[in-house]
Amino acid sequence: MKYRQQEKQEEILFGAAYYPEYMPCDRMEEDLEQMRAMGMNVIRVAESTWSSLEPTEGVFDFSWIDHILEAAERHHMKVIVGTPTYAIPAWLAKKDPDVMIRTRKGQASYGHRQIFDITNPTFLAACESVIRALIEHVAGHPAVIGYQVDNETKHFDVASATAQMRFVEYLKEKFGTTEALNDAFYLRYWSNSIARWEDFPDMAGCCHAGLSCEFERFQRKLAADFLAWQAELIREYSREDQFITHNLDFEWKKFGADIAQDGYSYGVQPGINHAEVDECLDISGTDIYHPTQDDATGAEVAFGGDIIRSLKQEPYLILETEAQAFKYWTPYPGQMRLDAISHLASGACGILYWNWHSIHNGFETYWKGILSHDLLPNPVSRELGTVGTDLKRIGADHLVIRKKNRAAIVVDNHSLSAMNWHPTDRDLSYNDVFRWMYDSLYEMNIECDVIDVTRLETDPYDLILVPELYSATEETIDKLRRFAAEGGVLLATFRSFFSDEYLSVYPDLAPHGLTECFGISYQQFTEPGRTTIDGRPVKYFMELLTPGTADVLHAYEHPYWSAYAAVTRNVYQKGTAYYVGCYLEKDQLKGVLRQAAAEAGIPADAFAASWPLVHRSGVNTAGLTVHYLMNYSERPVFATCPFEHCRDLFSGQEYTAGEEIRLADWGAAALEEM
Repeated sequence: MKYRQQEKQEEILFGAAYYPEYMPCDRMEEDLEQMRAMGMNVIRVAESTWSSLEPTEGVFDFSWIDHILEAAERHHMKVIVGTPTYAIPAWLAKKDPDVMIRTRKGQASYGHRQIFDITNPTFLAACESVIRALIEHVAGHPAVIGYQVDNETKHFDVASATAQMRFVEYLKEKFGTTEALNDAFYLRYWSNSIARWEDFPDMAGCCHAGLSCEFERFQRKLAADFLAWQAELIREYSREDQFITHNLDFEWKKFGADIAQDGYSYGVQPGINHAEVDECLDISGTDIYHPTQDDATGAEVAFGGDIIRSLKQEPYLILETEAQAFKYWTPYPGQMRLDAISHLASGACGILYWNWHSIHNGFETYWKGILSHDLLPNPVSRELGTVGTDLKRIGADHLVIRKKNRAAIVVDNHSLSAMNWHPTDRDLSYNDVFRWMYDSLYEMNIECDVIDVTRLETDPYDLILVPELYSATEETIDKLRRFAAEGGVLLATFRSFFSDEYLSVYPDLAPHGLTECFGISYQQFTEPGRTTIDGRPVKYFMELLTPGTADVLHAYEHPYWSAYAAVTRNVYQKGTAYYVGCYLEKDQLKGVLRQAAAEAGIPADAFAASWPLVHRSGVNTAGLTVHYLMNYSERPVFATCPFEHCRDLFSGQEYTAGEEIRLADWGAAALEEM
């Protein structure tokens, strides 16, 4: 790659998305002056401005981009330029109606963003034209430090004729013959097998989970290839000191009416594979949106950060996070500062907000930015000003950290897709299970990496956790078996190791290939009904585990199911394997996780803390360990300093072993060991 994160980062990037082209008046000088006064040093521009850059085909207008870059240079602001391809101009939709995406539900109408077909030749030619023109124009400007390819890209369920034709070519290359394809996906079921490739059907009616999920895997690759193609175009013009990034996002959890604003970043993104995309990026980047007010926990900041940081094991960019946003997220005093520090605690090296000003008209009118519609200073801008001032004063050398975690959670897009076809329960998704496990670790202050199954390397870890890995290849199963055999601690949940990579269920005792490792097997699973564990109801789903060599940690309480185990532990050669056969209450799961972590040699939290007191740590570029402490509650919390000598980088206060550390409501500290 052309650009790698430098060992010595000059300063933490701190800023906002900036859209002067949306504004009712020209106030750029005032905006940039105010940003600088708040300690901001970067703006992100242009990623949604195709119709402004190219009002008619082949006619480009860069005057307003020049205006931004010249003003940014005068005010010593850095600029990240986005390619404008995620919202197409009307002329492009008119030129070729097939530019509009066709999904398995039909074709979209023009208007919204992200409604294009990423395989359409007309669309791709227009993308190439505008990207080349824009990057060639801005690459030499000294204010431009990097580029963002597209925006929160997914496959959007593209299922056009072109996409499906390319899918058939993909299948031909992968399977060679139609017989091999039929065998892999059991297509003889309901007469879905084919004898000739030209008979391959439209995927809109597919009734085979394995083939449908293979199509989703292919769609995710289309999206990753689209971003890699854009990155290569940029590299033809960019300077050696400029980076390429992308704002990877997450599954969106809705908690109310079915509108985009009503939700938050929740789990593994089903529409693109982060690990696949990251191959084309110089710096990993992400958008993380999370609840505030009484619902603020910090868990979304942590899990999103851990997923993105784990891609390169390097500091990463927060390219979007909320300022005021919509009505549910108007932050309490102190929460903006707490959230910014929480991003640093997860390993971020830059924090940009969406966006600088509130938009006066359009779909996101009431998704408020740092400034409200009155464009005046307000509590949020003033609080962020204290953050910016501190970041500038303390510096990246002390606040930007790297981590070397000994625990990892394995995630898998393909199993996520499979669980949409074969859900464990209508009220329990793959991401619910992932968050159940991740949030339990987070609340216990056990830090972990989040590793895509395609990138799984067991050597760095002492504890590997595997939630609901429904689709598992023989290679993955062998890798995890060896990990336990060689001394690692493996913990897996229900519905793992059930099918192969094509979602064909393994024809032997479950969990496939690991019955000896876990010391258990099972043939049946069931709705829990009135089953309890330690008097607590079991919810959603339970496997009826028959222990062999395993010790039973929890058994089911039920007139008929009490003969079966719920949670087991097995010594396997040099290591240990835990199996959780049902959805436990979180405190029960924490007990199992605590035992597994202790057996893996992962020490208890140095502060003996648990949520709402969050402790995350790492080593800064000065070579010193920094401990971030964050209070996610409206009441002050107290901790006892466990270190011989440390200093809070924000307040300057020093502590020695045994002294009390007080964190105010929604307060935070960064303790650097001395």
